[in-house]
Formats: sequence, C-alpha cells, structure tokens
Amino acid sequence: MIEEPAASVADEAGRDDAAMDVSRPTPEATPPEAAPPELPAELSEAQLEALLFVAERPLTRREIAAVAGVDRATVDARLGDLEVALADRGVRLVLSGDRVELVTAPDAGALIARYVGADAVRLSPASLETLAIVAYRQPVTKSAIERIRGVDSDYTIRTLLHRRLVVELGRADAPGRPFLYGTGFDFLERFGLTSLDELPALDADVAARLAEEGGEAVKAMPEPLPGFGAAGHEAPSTELAET
Repeated sequence: MIEEPAASVADEAGRDDAAMDVSRPTPEATPPEAAPPELPAELSEAQLEALLFVAERPLTRREIAAVAGVDRATVDARLGDLEVALADRGVRLVLSGDRVELVTAPDAGALIARYVGADAVRLSPASLETLAIVAYRQPVTKSAIERIRGVDSDYTIRTLLHRRLVVELGRADAPGRPFLYGTGFDFLERFGLTSLDELPALDADVAARLAEEGGEAVKAMPEPLPGFGAAGHEAPSTELAET
C-alpha cells in the first residue's frame, strides 16, 4: 500500500489563500469620466446672437470668450459683425465698456410698451438736465452736479436711480468718499444708443462750462446738433418708451 505524501505547510497556505480570494468581493471597475463637451473651434454670428439672447444679464467679452473657447480677438470680430447685421433689425447690440447685451430697437418701443402694458416714462426738465450732466461728465459726484446746475439735486438723482437711468459706479477718492454716478444699459436702451460714443456733441459753451468743474473732457462742437437743446438732450420730447 502506497502512502500519499503529506501536504506541505506551503500547499495548505496556498489553498487557504485561494479560498479567501474566492470569497473576497471583486472591486467594481471605476467608470471612465464623461468627456467635457467639445468647445467650438470658432464663434459664429448665430452662436453669439443665441448666447446673448438667452443671457439674463449683460455679458463681458471675457465671459463670452471663456464660454465659447475662443480668444478675445475672435469675440471682438464677431461682435462687430453682429452689430452690423442687427443694425436694421428689431433687436440691437448694445456695448457699454466691456459688457454687451441684446436690446429691442428704439423704434419698436411704443409697440412693445402697448404689449407689456407699460406707460411711457416722462422726465421733467430738471431730470433731463441732470441726466445730461451725468451722461457727459461721468463718473460725477452729486456735489459736482449741483455746482453745475446751481440747485439741490438730491431728489432728482434719486429719481433717476430708481428708474435705472443713472447708476452708482463707485466712490470718489475724496473726503467723505461720495458716490460716483454714471449711466447704465437702461440709459442706452431707452435713448436708442448702442454706446456712449453716439451721444451728440455739445455746444462749445456748454462743454466749457462742464469742463470748468474738472473731470473728463467732454465732446464739443461749434454749434449744437439740430433737434438738440443746449443741455445736450433731445428737446422735442421728454417721453422714453419702455422696452
């Protein structure tokens, strides 16, 4: 009778390890991460228009470049193309500094106002005068406005702030750190401008009067533009259609 050789300690240990491997759960394979959506290699006018249409606020050129995955030069080029393409359309491209936004065309304001049930905003002569000073002298403090007008302008400024025709731009580096005021997108939209560069040039005497108070130089011309008063705002109408 032939005896089977005794199992070695090593063999026994190997069988135990194999049994443990069978009972040990196999770790699940980690699924590969989903690849981020591919960014467009170029930014077309249609893509830019769609992006600005769905945006709930003005976008900066940097934001557009980051979202589209293109450089600033491409964004600037497409903005220029889109501005020309929309020149005679129902929506316009408004540029204010580094920010851009789509707005309705000024000549559609009355129709849109009837649709949304909004009344035309009426501005008093004092409000128009103050708004003209802010538009041409921005950024400007309340004290500078009052020196130019010669009267207290606190209520008028608060009214323009409420209507969002004037906005706070920051504080002046002066005693008391007074607020600096300027115009925002609502001002451009309601007066049918696409940028502050489209403001009509002032009468030379008015420009000199504003310049005496310091601050940025204002545009001047020998004679005021037809249809504009000496204060630099359109004289015939004080109604601004809500858009």
